[in-house]
Amino acid sequence: MKIILAQQNYHIGNFELNTQKILEGIKAAEAQGADLVVFTELCVCGYPPRDFLEFDDFIQQSYAAIDKIKAHTANIAVLVGAPARNPQPEGKDLFNAAWFLHEGEVKQVIHKTLLPTYDVFDEYRYFEPGYAWNVVPFKGKKLAVTICEDIWNLGDNPLYRICPMDQLMEQQPDVMINLSASPFDYNHAQDRKKIIRENVRKYGIPMYYCNAVGSQTEIVFDGGSVIFDAHGNIIKELPYFEEAIGGYDLETLLQSDQPAPPVDYIPVDELKPDYNIDRIYQAIIIGIKDYFQKMGFTKAILGSSGGIDSAVTLALAVEALGKENVRAILMPSPYSTEHSVDDAVALSKNLDNPYDIIRINDIYETFLQTLQPHFEGRPFNVAEENTQSRIRGNLLMGLSNKFGYILLNTSNKSELSTGYGTLYGDMAGGLAVLGDVYKMQVYALARYINRDKEIIPHNIIDKAPSAELRPNQKDSDSLPDYAVLDSILYQYIERRQGPKEIIAQGFDAALVTRTLKLVNTNEYKRNQFCPIIRVSSKAFGVGRRVPIVGKYLS
Repeated sequence: MKIILAQQNYHIGNFELNTQKILEGIKAAEAQGADLVVFTELCVCGYPPRDFLEFDDFIQQSYAAIDKIKAHTANIAVLVGAPARNPQPEGKDLFNAAWFLHEGEVKQVIHKTLLPTYDVFDEYRYFEPGYAWNVVPFKGKKLAVTICEDIWNLGDNPLYRICPMDQLMEQQPDVMINLSASPFDYNHAQDRKKIIRENVRKYGIPMYYCNAVGSQTEIVFDGGSVIFDAHGNIIKELPYFEEAIGGYDLETLLQSDQPAPPVDYIPVDELKPDYNIDRIYQAIIIGIKDYFQKMGFTKAILGSSGGIDSAVTLALAVEALGKENVRAILMPSPYSTEHSVDDAVALSKNLDNPYDIIRINDIYETFLQTLQPHFEGRPFNVAEENTQSRIRGNLLMGLSNKFGYILLNTSNKSELSTGYGTLYGDMAGGLAVLGDVYKMQVYALARYINRDKEIIPHNIIDKAPSAELRPNQKDSDSLPDYAVLDSILYQYIERRQGPKEIIAQGFDAALVTRTLKLVNTNEYKRNQFCPIIRVSSKAFGVGRRVPIVGKYLS
């Protein structure tokens, strides 16, 4: 029996497109002589559908798509993910389900048991947990079909009280098949392989694991579908960050007698800026590309300051969208240095993207004159600094509205964490490209972009970062060294360590207290921010929910 995995890039709620992709996948699998083709979790409607699931019309369209797909299963069996109605009045109205289609019929519907409700996941809001477990009989074999989280309940501190595979093993299955939509973070592919290997070693049978690919607003899926033999060896792995189809013969897999590989999982408990930077780069590229394609946008605009953040954002956008589709706007103020303007011009010349220089001196002076009678003679402070930033935001949005550009935000995670940004100014935008990338990772991305030749001028990488909103300003005037700051932020945000635990690691107590206070008191700014492409295990946005009004560490 040949089983094929189809990792595809779906569009949430686009049933026509998704169905067409699935039918193309079935045709391609048939051409490879497959007996069964496996797609991904909720592939029919796209993942995560969120509150679309509350609309009966959405569910009806999903059922109609299943009817179209099953008509193409005369000679091949198909496993697809889609919501299924719960016939019982008790509990939620829907299940997250895997539909087993064959011979033009729905042969079996498998319900997901473990519903993640943490970070970016909110499945218990919509779905009822599965409560019956049955293998799928097919061509003389018993298939143990699970969905994503169902295989993750292992270890010394399991999140759930039940393990679906424990139940299915009572029926002596021959193979595990998992339909997944497992999001990317820069360490998650390693976590994924570790958990699959633990499953195959625990249960002693091979696994076919099919993962989604593509970006859905802030969440990126990286693919990497994989087939393991019963000893924990990777027999086949599909590529990352692209659609692909491939499989392996089950009988051959069951006969595999390769020795078990050594443990290759190395936990990463500290922030290493260069760690998996190539994967972060790929995730951001697909995040930009899919956001624009799926929303029907074609052109981007951004403010280019000659600093590292805007430079990296511009280079990423050009790679994702094409040089002709990304317009850079240089907006020097009275405090901008000429070398910053020269650096920004050199960058756009290297990238060959269109750019304009719009000096804001006169606009800024007009603002100051208008506000001067109302500032009551108070000294220059953040009000005058932020005025420059908001002027730039207005100019960028004016051009965006006039020409249909989408404004890309250039703020990094270090700045967003500490509130080092101006609401309605440099925090404006339709998509945050670097919002889940710490400052030291931004530098690592710049070095990666320059891996073959100089694209980002070395002067941009080497000079001290500055907002250039007052004379001789440096980021270090307001923030600690980024290498230290990023490490503290990582311990607090990603690892959820408290102040005592962070101080115990050797960080200065006053600095830790100040940093955590900055993070918590600036939640109101982040709550008004645009979507952020997620590349870490804990990004700002839907995956991190803390009160705006609160006293903890503030």
